[in-house]
Amino acid sequence: MEMSDMRVIRADKASVFQALLSADTLKDCVPGAQEVTGTPEEGFNAVVVQKVGPVKATFKGVVTVSDLVENEALTLTGEGKGGAAGFAKGSASVTLNEVPEGTELSYVVEAKIGGKLAQLGSRIIDGFAKKMADQFFTRFQEKVEGPSDDSEEAAG
Repeated sequence: MEMSDMRVIRADKASVFQALLSADTLKDCVPGAQEVTGTPEEGFNAVVVQKVGPVKATFKGVVTVSDLVENEALTLTGEGKGGAAGFAKGSASVTLNEVPEGTELSYVVEAKIGGKLAQLGSRIIDGFAKKMADQFFTRFQEKVEGPSDDSEEAAG
């Protein structure tokens, strides 16, 4: 399955780009991430716990960074094995463009699954993949932008 979307992040391109290459940021943003270690050069190791429909699995896998164009674009590709539950593979091609409000982040996500997970049906899987991508990029935007002015006023 493939999906794409775009969001504007109130930060400069260099900051957004660096955040995409940070193991700590990825751990904070990937839904269900228990740990993410490594570097963009060598790849990241990840442990992610997810529940898809009735199937709960711990995926252990690797995320690699490719098609790197400094402060412009990159592709994150991940592959995880969830034991008896099966496997999940995915990639996100990300492009950054400068806009007056900050940085426009466009992405195209492709996801594939196999094993028991594949038996759940494409509607469940497609919905789950879309939800995961939305959660990741929403958390990423919140982390890079920091607290909004609204929440600072509410806290004050």
